[in-house]
Amino acid sequence: MTAAEHTAPPAPSLQILAGTLVTDGSVIEDGLLAIDGDRIAYAGPAADFDAEDFPGFATAIRHGVPTGHLILPGLVDVHCHGGDGGDFPTGEEESARKAAAFLHRSGTTTFLASMVTAPREDLLRGIELYVKLADEGLVGGIHLEGPFLSHARCGAQNPDYLLDPDLDLMEELVFAAAGKLATMTYAPELPDAAALVDLMTSHGVTPSLGHTDCDYAVAAASLAAAKEGLESAGFDGVSSLPTVTHLFNGMPPMHHRAPGPVAACLRMAQEGKAVVELIADDTHLDPAMVATVFQLIGAPNILLVTDSMAAAGLADGNYMLGPSPVTVTNGVATLDATGSIAGGTSTLLGVVRRTVAAGVGLPEAVCSATSVPAAVLGLSDEIGGLRRGLRADVVTTDQELGLTGVMRNGEWLS
Repeated sequence: MTAAEHTAPPAPSLQILAGTLVTDGSVIEDGLLAIDGDRIAYAGPAADFDAEDFPGFATAIRHGVPTGHLILPGLVDVHCHGGDGGDFPTGEEESARKAAAFLHRSGTTTFLASMVTAPREDLLRGIELYVKLADEGLVGGIHLEGPFLSHARCGAQNPDYLLDPDLDLMEELVFAAAGKLATMTYAPELPDAAALVDLMTSHGVTPSLGHTDCDYAVAAASLAAAKEGLESAGFDGVSSLPTVTHLFNGMPPMHHRAPGPVAACLRMAQEGKAVVELIADDTHLDPAMVATVFQLIGAPNILLVTDSMAAAGLADGNYMLGPSPVTVTNGVATLDATGSIAGGTSTLLGVVRRTVAAGVGLPEAVCSATSVPAAVLGLSDEIGGLRRGLRADVVTTDQELGLTGVMRNGEWLS
């Protein structure tokens, strides 16, 4: 025998899953998903699948999905600060890698590493790390929650490091991020906020209105300017829309004589001019409010997010959110210094589950945790759905949306 004849044949690259597919706002009851390497080769009704189109079908690996279980796209979180004891705001590599591994295992196959308000040196150190991890494919980009936020609505942000918009600092942050800064939360009422928005959009950074004490008119005008800036920079569709950081949280409540930013954000989203984040974890928002917002503005205008911090996936106890001590009691994280809610402790799949329990349809809830955030990030041709050619990121669950399996880049995670 020759050496070539002794060589073992290559392992089959085709993987087959059959079950109920939930993707792009629809449900395919008798569905089939074919994975070839790290890409989706087929997703649709099993009856329409033609095995002759796939030479490796005879030797494909078939994964059993029990009757009634669900096959979802990998989830996408544009606002999370960590999990499993790992914390993104500290900018420590071991901690960040631990959080990233946990998020991937929990079904969030793509996420932005969210940082919080901090000194310039800490922000730059964190950005340097997340550029590295983004280049490795571990994180999908960076979200800066601050430092240009309102003192009156700072929430768990450290007020010692809040700043009025500093365009020189913003330029430094943008260039340090080397194209990996995806979104940034800002308060539109601050001095030079309009110039800040112009600078962000000119560099392809999505402005995210939040931690603000502004009124209706200021919020509406700033979102409109952000949209115009993104369009001028060459973005279109959903990727040209500004976002709103955790709607209702970190802003004045809506009042019938003082509608404030909440009303402006809802109206702009309903008109397709902005996309709002909802932390639907039963702590940040009442379930009835979640269902109401979905009914008012529709799933395509909503991003489900976790705002998760280090305690996500762990028991009650003492944790850190960046430099700030946090105590988690009954799953609720609060800042030791002020008692303010200090991020979330749920996974994104948990948020989807609670959204469905609130009365939102399953296809709509999944859409807001997959295809909508993918579109905001300009990655609809890569992630966010179960479609031919997309990256093979898959989550399988039971009927109650309990996690049963996660595939990322075509590989199953333990």
